[in-house]
Amino acid sequence: MPVTTIVEVIDQLTNIVARAEAENNRAGYFAALYKKVTIAVFNKIKAGYFDDNDRMEKLDVVFASRYLDAYQDYDQHKKCSACWQFAFDAGNTWQPMVMHHLLLGMNAHIGLDLGIAAATVSPGGAIENIHNDFNKINTVLYDLINEVKASLFSMWPLSKLISKLNMGKFENDLAGFSMNIARDAAWQVALDYNAASGIAAKENYIMARDKGVADFSSQILHPGAGVKTLAAIFRLFEFGTVADKIKKLDVNLL
Repeated sequence: MPVTTIVEVIDQLTNIVARAEAENNRAGYFAALYKKVTIAVFNKIKAGYFDDNDRMEKLDVVFASRYLDAYQDYDQHKKCSACWQFAFDAGNTWQPMVMHHLLLGMNAHIGLDLGIAAATVSPGGAIENIHNDFNKINTVLYDLINEVKASLFSMWPLSKLISKLNMGKFENDLAGFSMNIARDAAWQVALDYNAASGIAAKENYIMARDKGVADFSSQILHPGAGVKTLAAIFRLFEFGTVADKIKKLDVNLL
């Protein structure tokens, strides 16, 4: 069912998370994280945080609809974006860590969907009007780093070693830097998509961008041999059922 408000987005994400828990479906990892982010954005909208809060809700709905459509298409064995296909397919295998699933979802949604959504909400000459609020989203995401990290560490005993090494601030700074890079890349997508003239040009741009994002997804899941071996060792110490891990990521902030 199409969504028209951010509350409806949260409701649909809640349903996806609940179904994933019941079915031990790894797609619930990203859905739980996305629900957390959407609730945080909703709270910021209610607080009047953005320059144009009505426009920000519209952006959230258009943005989320791209994920919800991809999820539904995949669930119904229909064709979806290549980057989302890759992310959902990864859920069928045991080897990827929870972090891998989150990164694959974030790569698809931010790398492809966010810029397209921004250009859809503020097309043509209005594109720059949304730039400041677009950047504010990054601040909202950064504020969630510690909470998400705590959820991940709760299912990974080796996190105690990292804590002893006092790497917390380094991890947060690295995550913030990575999100800045992803945000800037997504903004460039918004500009490029906005500049594409005509429906055919825009569709061709989406296809090309989708392929590039999917290729990067492959690098996330299949890094160099050394990193892959280390990740495989860490995966052995990631305990709990899929449902248990989803529950740890699913925190209601309303």
